[in-house]
Amino acid sequence: MRKLAILTLFSVWPLAAQMTAFNKEMLLKYTRLNPFPRFEDGRPNVPDSWLKRLEPSSSEETWGDLRASGYPNQWEGNWQILHPEKKLIGRAVTAQFMPVRPDVNDIINADAKAAGMGTSQNQRVIDMLKPGDVIVVDLFGKIENGTFVGDNLATAIYVAAGTGMVIDGAVRDREGIQPMGMPAYVRGFHPTAIGNVMLTGINVPIRVGSVTVMPGDVVFGDNEGVTFIPPHLVQRVVERAEVTQLHDVWTKEKLKTGKYKSSEIYSSPKDPALRKEYEEWLAKEKAKRGLK
Repeated sequence: MRKLAILTLFSVWPLAAQMTAFNKEMLLKYTRLNPFPRFEDGRPNVPDSWLKRLEPSSSEETWGDLRASGYPNQWEGNWQILHPEKKLIGRAVTAQFMPVRPDVNDIINADAKAAGMGTSQNQRVIDMLKPGDVIVVDLFGKIENGTFVGDNLATAIYVAAGTGMVIDGAVRDREGIQPMGMPAYVRGFHPTAIGNVMLTGINVPIRVGSVTVMPGDVVFGDNEGVTFIPPHLVQRVVERAEVTQLHDVWTKEKLKTGKYKSSEIYSSPKDPALRKEYEEWLAKEKAKRGLK
């Protein structure tokens, strides 16, 4: 995957006039299963209505259905989480960094300058953010000199996107970022500024831990970790999560009565009469909520 991104550095620049980004044709190709509208550059634009319906979900529900769909590598944990009481939901804007190599980095910076982009590589990505975006950064777990932002640039992210950030690296100025209330998933904190790295990809496939993240994936973060949902599976994940949530309500209420053993209720009622009761209740609740 890193090979693909750095190949993009050399092959896409003349077409995209933008440092290392997939051009529209490539975004259409690699996200060809997307059923939703797209941004002008080709990045999938999953509607806000589907993002809203994800809010009650959990890591277990979102990743569980992705695994059942043949996508077992879409959840990443082991984060330091700012504001774990909040959900982080939005559309991925990806950025890939690598250890700096001067001859390559000189070309990156010269091409960016020719395109009228800023001198700071992290700001080049931040300046692209739109409302509802979530910046997802592959800094290969770097902590010292792996701080993507401090409190000033974190403010810029929050104002531009209104969401949060996922940084497979670090941030600094936690004391300034924490009061903002912005959900953030990072590997650590360090007082150093970002350094000894170079930006090799914008809106290209990136690796975050054990996950391959694509531009336009739906980012779902809760107090356990982050799920990256391919756009073509969003509807399935949402609708099945909604049914699971209803099932859990019914199951817990039955267990609270003390009349049933867990084996009689969880995960599906064994008694035919009880199963019929559940199915009728479920149909009624789904109709009440306008669910399929």
